[in-house]
Amino acid sequence: MIKQLRESYSVPRSSFEERGKFPNEAAVLVAVTDHLEPEIILTKRADHLNSHSGEVSFPGGKWEPADSSLVITALRESEEEIALPQDVVEVINVQPHLYSLWGIKVTPYVGIIPREVELIANPDELDSVFRVPVQFFLDDRRTRTDVYYRENSEWWSPVYHYEGYKIWGLTARILVEFVNRAWGAGISRENRAPEERRKPRAIKFD
Repeated sequence: MIKQLRESYSVPRSSFEERGKFPNEAAVLVAVTDHLEPEIILTKRADHLNSHSGEVSFPGGKWEPADSSLVITALRESEEEIALPQDVVEVINVQPHLYSLWGIKVTPYVGIIPREVELIANPDELDSVFRVPVQFFLDDRRTRTDVYYRENSEWWSPVYHYEGYKIWGLTARILVEFVNRAWGAGISRENRAPEERRKPRAIKFD
């Protein structure tokens, strides 16, 4: 599975590492462990945070002026949040950006990391860091499909439950985009899981 990821989804970092200034933008890292049965790294945000408290997300955060690119933002934030050394991350691709509920433009970068690397949740920002097998998402084990509507537009997102964690919203949308692009999973809105209509506070989605 990782061999396929490297062969079919990996492109030179120089082809997508745009340098410059990115105010009001953020970047996250879709970190995949290098193993026969690869896992994806996710975090649970601390309950005391002002925004998205208690939610499951990817390591990452907002661009800062010291960051030369959004790739650097994703790597820096990952090191700060889960103690992932930047030099062990093999960044292989970038996915289309999305918008958070707060209107922040979020760019996901895909990276392969050693399975044995020790990850430690920063208590100032996170309650925990955990791993989910890629196969879990390839099997599309959703429990519900959220359908967001605003004016004349609709967007959908699966909702997953894994070992007590709820994976939904922007994080789930990024995951679906990733497994569809990287492994041709073919995950779509159509599913036997029930749908629930929700009206987001989002400023906009792409």
